Amino acid sequence: MAILSIQSHVAYGHVGNAAITFPLQRLGREVWAVHTVMFAAHAGYGPPKGPVFSAQTIRDVVSGLEQMQVLPRCKAILSGYLGDADLGAAVLDAVATVKQANPSALYCCDPVMGDVAPGIYVRDNIPAFMKERAIPAADIATPNVFELTLLTGIAVTDIASALAGCRALLALGPKLILLTSLEGDQTPQGHIEMLVVTQQAAWLVSTPKLDLNPAPNGAGDLTAALFLAFYLENRQADAALARTAAAVHAVFGATQAAGTRELALLDAQDDILHPRQLFQARIVS
Repeated sequence: MAILSIQSHVAYGHVGNAAITFPLQRLGREVWAVHTVMFAAHAGYGPPKGPVFSAQTIRDVVSGLEQMQVLPRCKAILSGYLGDADLGAAVLDAVATVKQANPSALYCCDPVMGDVAPGIYVRDNIPAFMKERAIPAADIATPNVFELTLLTGIAVTDIASALAGCRALLALGPKLILLTSLEGDQTPQGHIEMLVVTQQAAWLVSTPKLDLNPAPNGAGDLTAALFLAFYLENRQADAALARTAAAVHAVFGATQAAGTRELALLDAQDDILHPRQLFQARIVS
């Protein structure tokens, strides 16, 4: 089972492809990582140094995969941080190429644009690209609360508004929304939640919120990738949500124990496969 992942990469630390490749491989998934940038480290350490690859570079790499006739083996395309809308257009070209080779392949779009504390940290043309082109082309979208509000205009304060926002996003085209980092009025004290919404149902999972200061970069990248990998097994959204919550919580626990600002993926690798603490996804709609 191969996943084509088109997103950023860093030499040091774990964001983008550097956050998702090893965990997916540990789960037995083949990862075809196509980098949109190649930086020394993520921006948490200061202005990043390294090249930003052109849209044509992305197209050339995908064209090479197509010429090798391996794309029918690709079960999904995952996209994350995009430096510019031109790169996004190359991603959508890749999605079309893969789906031509394998019509059952899924496109999972992680619409990376920002978060509550830093606000928007992408170029000005990215939000419109996400709303008008990427989200309508996606089968799965994995926004955080900030990004959901940016895409729909619906402020998320509780489960009802989170459901409304996810359903508004579903109306743009995806079949499934994974909402991450939900802390609403009904969230239990000291917990954080994730919500999955389809046209048929919605499920919520709550996990203890660990004190990580500073918060590790790449957590959203990891969450989207793990959910996609688990969902591809049997396309059961509630089971994929529960497994994702357990695996991510295990990584956070290992990160806290290590006292590092980088995700402790190596320390948590066995728990990604077999988490010691499990969580239940309960139906809410």
